[in-house]
Amino acid sequence: MMDYENILSARVKEVKPSGIRKFFDLLEEMEDSISLGVGEPDFITPWHIRDAGIYSLEKGFTKYTSNAGLAALREEISAYLERRFDLRYDSKSQIIVTVGGSEAIDITMRALLNPGDEVIIPVPSFVCYGPLASMTGATPVFVETKSEDGFKLTPELLRANLTERTKIVVLPYPCNPTGGIMEQADYEAIVEILQGTEVMLLSDEIYAELTYGQHHFSPANLSELYERTVVVNGFSKSHAMTGWRLGYVCGPEPIIKQMLKLHQFGIMSAPTTSQYAAIEAMRNGDEDIEKMRDEYDGRRRYLVEGFRQLGLPCEEPKGAFYVFPDIRGTGLTSDEFCEQFLMAERVAVIPGSAFGQGGEGFVRACYSASMQDLGEALARLKHFLKQRNMLKG
Repeated sequence: MMDYENILSARVKEVKPSGIRKFFDLLEEMEDSISLGVGEPDFITPWHIRDAGIYSLEKGFTKYTSNAGLAALREEISAYLERRFDLRYDSKSQIIVTVGGSEAIDITMRALLNPGDEVIIPVPSFVCYGPLASMTGATPVFVETKSEDGFKLTPELLRANLTERTKIVVLPYPCNPTGGIMEQADYEAIVEILQGTEVMLLSDEIYAELTYGQHHFSPANLSELYERTVVVNGFSKSHAMTGWRLGYVCGPEPIIKQMLKLHQFGIMSAPTTSQYAAIEAMRNGDEDIEKMRDEYDGRRRYLVEGFRQLGLPCEEPKGAFYVFPDIRGTGLTSDEFCEQFLMAERVAVIPGSAFGQGGEGFVRACYSASMQDLGEALARLKHFLKQRNMLKG
């Protein structure tokens, strides 16, 4: 009999499964359920983008593209980044089209990290950064951010955790799950700390189009940080294209050149149909972005106020499409709250503890759901709290 425990990679075995999935698995078995857990738009990909993908199939555009992606798409990405964010990247040498933002993060880490390197990861944040760093043999250094600081990576936190072994600082802003953002002054404050080092910044900007009341600012917008920043982005959140599995990564040419090798041998090229659809998204999708953002903004304000009225403190998120209410006053852990709420009221939210240190005592609720579902979820939450004598609002 094969000894699979001995055969399997030790690094992979050490990686814990996502703490998010079990709630989705339970939810699938329930009728009349509401999910505020899934981190994807409830909008369907706009028709003109779908139509461009369909047309590419009708024309028989079904072969591999170049490894880095269609030249026309990379040109449109370059134009889009300059138009929307004042970021300038050469389409021929500084951009790779990837299978979602997830692949972009993966190949960034594999291109930069050696065993023994350290990766600073602000938490709470999305669950992929630590495991991907660990699988290269590097060491994740989780840095707990605070709600009173807007869940930002402050200069003090960065300085306290920077060592000679630090190779990458992950900047997951706008942040999943907290909705926190970093602003120009925040990035300017870390310039001096990084001077004289060769530390790279991995800026995950997948929610860049979803900021409220202010424009997204990238560390790559600062000339002092441009050469040490790799920007990851994609189409999933901005253009409601999660299932198309398409993202991109931009950065210094010498690094992109090495990342392209990993992409070539591991992926070959991103899906062709998705790339043709994405060209249309880049060219003519700005209005779609604005409409979806406006809708999210209304839901955001509604859900924040709803949690506050029920006595659950909730910082106003300035980005992404999540709220991160504080449930410590209920006396329940994040896991206990989410499990009991799901079983009693058939509403799924995600424990903050699934997103790392600092997440315990919070839950993540996604407002990429209809206003009707948000209203019903809040009504069920009120009933849940009242039944347990936890209602304070």
